[in-house]
Amino acid sequence: MPAIVVLGAQWGDEGKGKATDLLGSSIDYCVRYQGGNNAGHTIVINGEKFATHLLPSGILTPGCTPVIANGVVVDPAALFREVDGLQERGVDTSRLVVSANAHLITSYHTTVDKVTERFLGKNQIGTTGRGIGPTYADKINRIGVRVADILDEKILRQKVEAALDQKNHLLVKVYNRRAIEVDAVLEELGEYADRLKPMIADTSLVINRALDDDRTVLFEGAQATMLDVDHGTYPFVTSSNPTAGGVCAGAGIGPTRINRIIGVIKAYTTRVGSGPFPTELLDEDGERLREIGGEYGVTTGRNRRCGWYDAVIARYAARVNGLTEFCLTKLDILGAWDRIPVCVGYEIDGERVDEMPMTQSEFHHAKPIYEFFEGWNEDISGCRSFGDLPKNAQTYVRALEEMSGAPFWAVGVGPGREQTVILR
Repeated sequence: MPAIVVLGAQWGDEGKGKATDLLGSSIDYCVRYQGGNNAGHTIVINGEKFATHLLPSGILTPGCTPVIANGVVVDPAALFREVDGLQERGVDTSRLVVSANAHLITSYHTTVDKVTERFLGKNQIGTTGRGIGPTYADKINRIGVRVADILDEKILRQKVEAALDQKNHLLVKVYNRRAIEVDAVLEELGEYADRLKPMIADTSLVINRALDDDRTVLFEGAQATMLDVDHGTYPFVTSSNPTAGGVCAGAGIGPTRINRIIGVIKAYTTRVGSGPFPTELLDEDGERLREIGGEYGVTTGRNRRCGWYDAVIARYAARVNGLTEFCLTKLDILGAWDRIPVCVGYEIDGERVDEMPMTQSEFHHAKPIYEFFEGWNEDISGCRSFGDLPKNAQTYVRALEEMSGAPFWAVGVGPGREQTVILR
């Protein structure tokens, strides 16, 4: 009963989709367990690029059952845009299953998200404005609308009325916006009911039965460790738990079911949105990383902030997730540098710190302590074994492995499925 978790070990955009795709031929089920359509995975298959946002990456694997589990928040309009886009490109989406207990993102969630973010001004979190946070807030406040509710008009009306009774006071009296009509929301959601109904299932039961039947199930996280609402750089985080602990609550399985936990980590570091970032480069090196690495958001198109590899964050990710291994991506991007810095610790108020600082203030003031490694100045995209890599690249990989807290399973040397060096 192999249950494998693939999650981001930095601030997201590490290449989780590629790691999932590498395991694709042996996966029977691919499960998204948190987040919404604020995520983005890019996968290149036979030179053709695919981007998924809400759908699990396994939807591109023939024979795999993609599952949107209960911990995900679902915008039905975004869901079907993505489904239709893949179908137009010949991808079979007929096996998709959606949890009855997943919460629905409605138009009033996106409205609240956008107006509250604007209201924050210079204190903005940097949300995508897609209604993710307000939907999770309604879930916790117990006024959320779940996928199963779309099948019962009476319950759906009651829940939308209860939610808008609060939201409209906020929109009208605080933000000077128009009230949202209940019937308009119901009409919008009703457009998706017939199409959504055949996909709805008790996904916890589906997943546990699959594991009982010795099927291989991959659990795919959106966002990443440093964006976890509990363990990330709060408050500059997402609204859910991308860490491995989120799998159990977000998919309805017990922790004893999980066999492998793979943390995907870039050979350098990026993040999107606001918040502290110790190794961030605001110079020519940062711009070169962005341009060579194509560091623009899959979902938003926003420029990603770029910096050097941070081993403190890697060790932290290994610890809070219980990682069994790392998948290192984008090693090929560093081929243009003569010397490559790696952050091995922080200086805070004149003292060296080798572990993640405890407070927001300490992390904000952390200054990176670097070790330097010689570059290799050559194209490694054609390497298919560790021995094919230049000696300096081998040294860099082994150094990162030693300081990151878990062994390396694979190294990406290009965007293609085949451009991967498997270490173990």
